[in-house]
Amino acid sequence: MTETMSNGRGRRKERLQSYASLGGLAVAALFVVHWANAGPAEAPADPGATPTASHPHTQPRQSASANPSAAPSTAPAPSAAPSEKGKPQRYVVAAIGDSLTDERTYPHAYMRQLREACPKSRWDNYGVGGNMVNQMRRRFDADVLSKGKPRYTHLIVFGGVNDVYSDKTAGRTPKKIERDLSYMYERGRGAGMQVIALTIAPWGGFKRYFNEERMAATSSVNAWIHGEEGGRVDHVIDAFALLSCGEPQKLCEKYKKPFKDGLHFGKLGHAVLKEALQKELFPNCK
Repeated sequence: MTETMSNGRGRRKERLQSYASLGGLAVAALFVVHWANAGPAEAPADPGATPTASHPHTQPRQSASANPSAAPSTAPAPSAAPSEKGKPQRYVVAAIGDSLTDERTYPHAYMRQLREACPKSRWDNYGVGGNMVNQMRRRFDADVLSKGKPRYTHLIVFGGVNDVYSDKTAGRTPKKIERDLSYMYERGRGAGMQVIALTIAPWGGFKRYFNEERMAATSSVNAWIHGEEGGRVDHVIDAFALLSCGEPQKLCEKYKKPFKDGLHFGKLGHAVLKEALQKELFPNCK
């Protein structure tokens, strides 16, 4: 009898120990499930770590009167937002270039025609006859970005022809031309402007300086300009294609007057550029 009771108490003790073990396993299982659902804890920030750069399109828009001595941005900065089509809009536009932009060289240049078509917009002309793009680059910050200048919505850059025929006299190469154009494109985008690049216009009739080697340099630079669209450049206007006909290296005959040098073009040629710019970028200008 005593042995039976002792055996019963032993079996009950074993069952209690078994239940305790099962309970411990259940608690452990619940803890594992909770940990798996919660995921690992967030690691503390490393105070010495380099901060992650923001996406370029989230950067704040820089003032048009940016510090002229600042180095150009290595990544494209945000450009001005595209205009609402159909809604009349006032644009504030800067153009930098050579004699093909300079209204003092020719009073019916494309910028003059845009100003006449959209008189409530602002069209500031920084064309200087005879300039190569390295000369435009040197004066770019003072002309376009210095204190007191308006906040331009768009920048037109049109140059390069004086460079390609100055390969021997000034050591101008496609790489150097592209470097100087890049600077102006980046500085314009860094100030929040939409950048409009024009290709080098046809100049094969400029017989005193034209040759096949210089034509190859022209084609190389123009191909590079096209490749910049969507990067440093927002829009490319292909002046070379627009102003040539028949012989692609030369200006159309009807665009030359009153000039006879095969490099400069007259009112009709400038009207072609004006129409292309207005149609593509300023259709609702006022």
